[in-house]
Amino acid sequence: MWSQLTLKFNPRSKGCYLVTSEVLQQIGPTIAKYKVGMVHILLQHTSASLTLNENADPDVRTDMKMMLDKLVPENMPYIHTYEGPDDMPAHIKSSLFGVSLHIPIKNGALALGTWQGIYLVEHRADKHHRKAIVTINGEKYS
Repeated sequence: MWSQLTLKFNPRSKGCYLVTSEVLQQIGPTIAKYKVGMVHILLQHTSASLTLNENADPDVRTDMKMMLDKLVPENMPYIHTYEGPDDMPAHIKSSLFGVSLHIPIKNGALALGTWQGIYLVEHRADKHHRKAIVTINGEKYS
């Protein structure tokens, strides 16, 4: 059985954000109908990312942002700068992390590891509205 939903994230400025509860608030009731399956989340943007990482210590998110800025600094001689100095670095960072996740469903819940959480990584300084398409496939409860 298939389901498809649109997931809308609260606008955020540059940073790494733990959004597991925001995701579950919007798609949890649908996931709860599945005994087993897969959730695919596709972020429909080229300057933000999705990833799974540490869900307990917020220092991880701070360190992640710091390292991304060191790996892909804004002060390089980029050609693609139509939307400002963070435009091209945002595209590169998005490609490094990716824009989609596959997460198994087990007994009506996301089968994340104990310390795993879903991150929305915003690579632009200004707040942006982000949305994702969520596709669910699996066996529903009878």
